[in-house]
Amino acid sequence: MVSGTRAVHNIEVTAESLQEDLDRLEAQKQALERELAAVVAHLGSVQRALGALQVLMRDPSAGPADTAPAAEPRQTPAPRADAPPEVTARTPAQVRRTSTAADADADADAEGQKKYGRLTEQILDYFATVGDTDVRARDVAAALGRDTDSGTINAVRSTLDRLVGTSRIRRSGRGLYRAKRS
Repeated sequence: MVSGTRAVHNIEVTAESLQEDLDRLEAQKQALERELAAVVAHLGSVQRALGALQVLMRDPSAGPADTAPAAEPRQTPAPRADAPPEVTARTPAQVRRTSTAADADADADAEGQKKYGRLTEQILDYFATVGDTDVRARDVAAALGRDTDSGTINAVRSTLDRLVGTSRIRRSGRGLYRAKRS
């Protein structure tokens, strides 16, 4: 009888451990999905900038007004031909979800894309409010409510570096950023 109780206890401990692993992996998956969304958004902007520069390299006489795109809706870049197809693993619970739950997920994904598309503007607005103060990327992320995981903080850090590269803000020290002087 004692060995039966021990076996039940071992099963319970194993089940609890697996549940903890499942929770941790689901949180990690969500963080990676957010980070991927930020990378996709950044990839699109880099592709557009590169395309504009390539036009200038082909025809140096073309001024910036000639290369400025018309107001077009933002589109997701097409996958590269050499990119592997996207594979999505689904759990049995995900397969059983109703279409209304899937629609809610699609709405949430669209909201996430809108949120990441506004990151540059949010950062510039933040620097307009803090004035002439040195700020760390983690502090900017916290002020914007994007300090939930390393992926969102890294998205803020990447955007800050891009803004430094375009001279919209300046780096004031290692890991420190400051609003551009007017």
